[in-house]
Amino acid sequence: MIALLAATLSLAVVSSDLDRRGADLYAVNCVTCHGADLGGTANGPSLQGVGADALDFYLSTGRMPLEVPGTEPLPAPPLFGREQISALIAYVLAHGGDANAQIPQVRASDDLARGRVLFEENCQACHGARGDGAVTGFGWIAPPLNPDDPTQVAEAVRIGPGIMPRFGPHEIDGGDLDALVAYVVSLRKPPDAGGFSVGSAGPVGEGLFAWIFGVGGGILLMLLVGETLKRT
Repeated sequence: MIALLAATLSLAVVSSDLDRRGADLYAVNCVTCHGADLGGTANGPSLQGVGADALDFYLSTGRMPLEVPGTEPLPAPPLFGREQISALIAYVLAHGGDANAQIPQVRASDDLARGRVLFEENCQACHGARGDGAVTGFGWIAPPLNPDDPTQVAEAVRIGPGIMPRFGPHEIDGGDLDALVAYVVSLRKPPDAGGFSVGSAGPVGEGLFAWIFGVGGGILLMLLVGETLKRT
């Protein structure tokens, strides 16, 4: 009984400490746009009812806080470290956030075939077949998926940032989400070992590049050599 009471008090101290640090961070970085009561302003939406999944996604991907209020939140180097993000999440959840919308727990999956089907059905139209993100809005609206870590991919699926639709457990359940995230992670490419990647344009674009610059350069070189021989 004493041990249980001590553990409860310890958790309460940790929770209050997180809340206090979160309050300080919120007052400096968030209150101008989201309001002192988290109810939102003309510069930013309400955070009432927002869950840890959305908060973690926007903060860990650097989409928040915005440098210029009212502009489109785009991926950027995150301003906060993991402890600061946890403190901000604790503060919002303690003052009107949705405690039920937790950060997704991504489990390892080797069902890449299922993940590919889900990606082709739900993601490929905007993010491209390889997740390069250049299909819609030149990568601004549907950004590349390579920089995102597995948890951020799962969070994006669940919350639907920007104009992206959200997919709840009824549309994509936990097992399918794991398979989808595993497939997105598999799309990541190592650095080009062969040198210039030609923008990773694929065999058609790279073949055209080879014909124009490779064969064309060879022909030009032969013409120059021929002219030089004529003069001698």
